[in-house]
Amino acid sequence: MNRKQSGFTLVEIAIVLVIIGLLLGGILKGQELINSARVRNLADTASGVQAAYFGFLDRYRRVPGDWDAASATTAIGTTVSNPTGGSNMNNGRIDNPSSEEWLEPNAMWEQLAKAGFIQGSYAGTDSEPNQQNGLAPLNAFNAPMVVGRTDEYQPTASAATRLHLITGRFVPVKVMRELDVKVDDAQPTTGSLRAVADTVTVFAGTNNWGGHDSAAAPLGCVDGASPPNWNVTADSQDCNAVILF
Repeated sequence: MNRKQSGFTLVEIAIVLVIIGLLLGGILKGQELINSARVRNLADTASGVQAAYFGFLDRYRRVPGDWDAASATTAIGTTVSNPTGGSNMNNGRIDNPSSEEWLEPNAMWEQLAKAGFIQGSYAGTDSEPNQQNGLAPLNAFNAPMVVGRTDEYQPTASAATRLHLITGRFVPVKVMRELDVKVDDAQPTTGSLRAVADTVTVFAGTNNWGGHDSAAAPLGCVDGASPPNWNVTADSQDCNAVILF
């Protein structure tokens, strides 16, 4: 007896391949939309922090976080808990000496929130922030953001001590580059957005919130070219940057 062989026709195989192609295209497009949303979130958050800082400065003529709690409470009209002490309080700038690096940066978030310039509720205490303790806002990748005055950003050989916002760790290098394209010049060592230093001491703490992954070039967030570029080829998932005020 003749046996009839069964199998897929060329038309059926072509239909399956088209469906697979559409599914893959949808997945890739969805990931692209997610990354674009995260880039917008980081950019909007950074500009919002800067606007809040300067808005507070304009309204009260005092630097948020550098203002003692008692005076801030009287001016803002609601109880401000911190800072109640500190070696550099009320000197007209945010400081972060090694013994109290979190004091004024954390107090800044509390005072901005109590004054209505940012959303959220922050304790303001002098401890290292994390994802649970409510001391600092989190970026789109669940890492604390910090405002401080350091020189720990690229290029480290010529960096000046300046006030800046640390965008936060755990940002994929491709997202970080897109953020740099959106808000600055796409270069990690020039402009207002800079890659963080390879080694940091300020805002290091237990979780190295001022740093990034430990891999050096050519595997890290910034490559070894001259001038350096965001290292999208290595595809690090733990990059960080500062936005200079």
